[in-house]
Amino acid sequence: MKKTLLYFILLGLIVSACSNDTETTSQGKSESSSNESEAVEEQKAESEENAENENSHEEEIEEKAEAKYKVTENWSLVPIKEGANEDVVLLTIDDAPDKHAVEMAKTLKELDAKAIFFVNGHFLDTPEEEKMLKEIHDMGFFIGNHTYNHVTIPEVSEEVQKEEIVSLNDRVEEIIGERPVFFRAPHGANTDYSTQVAEAEGMTVMNWTYGYDYFKPYMNAEKLTTAMVTGEGPEVDVPYSLLKPGANLLMHDREWTKEALPDIVKGLRDKGYEMLDPALIKIN
Repeated sequence: MKKTLLYFILLGLIVSACSNDTETTSQGKSESSSNESEAVEEQKAESEENAENENSHEEEIEEKAEAKYKVTENWSLVPIKEGANEDVVLLTIDDAPDKHAVEMAKTLKELDAKAIFFVNGHFLDTPEEEKMLKEIHDMGFFIGNHTYNHVTIPEVSEEVQKEEIVSLNDRVEEIIGERPVFFRAPHGANTDYSTQVAEAEGMTVMNWTYGYDYFKPYMNAEKLTTAMVTGEGPEVDVPYSLLKPGANLLMHDREWTKEALPDIVKGLRDKGYEMLDPALIKIN
């Protein structure tokens, strides 16, 4: 009898142990299944994000392909698509990023005014300057090529001309991940060769129709605002207005220009002009 009782006790212990093993295995399987499910969800979310980024990139390419304006021989912008607004002006900032370009970009961003920042390589020598350029680009502004060392192109050899243009494109791409699509020569002085190099690099060459902030009489925010909004520069022998639809406006990374910028944008808008988005300009 005692042996029989002992047998049933041992059998009960074995059954209980097997039951616990089964529960542990089931729990392990449940946790494994949960982890696998989370991994699948993460992978799905990542795939959706990648697809969204790809779609966004495709939309960006498509938008760039839908150019509505072109640069003319006199450097103004004219519509090439029916329905495009003729009353536009293009804002451009040269010699960036020196001291004020980031603040100017922030001002333009707040005003929802697009622009091209034409940069020089000698302003991209330090990590701080690289950060400034990236910040301007990340705010949505186009970065243009203004040569590496701001040389007067006709005064240097073809070898130097090419180096000045291509090396800056390389530098800009290194910092922001893309190459400039607009080129402006210092002083507006090109050669046939520099134009060929710029176009071979996939850039549209442009100068400007007017600008006044580099003339001493207009190194003052109030005077500069008046000159840019009216298009007149009587103190530098321009007593008539150069402000016309499609005007390509030249400004620089300067303190007085930074101070004048909000009133320049407001004044141009009050005259009925829209700030042209460079993304709508035909490249080459």
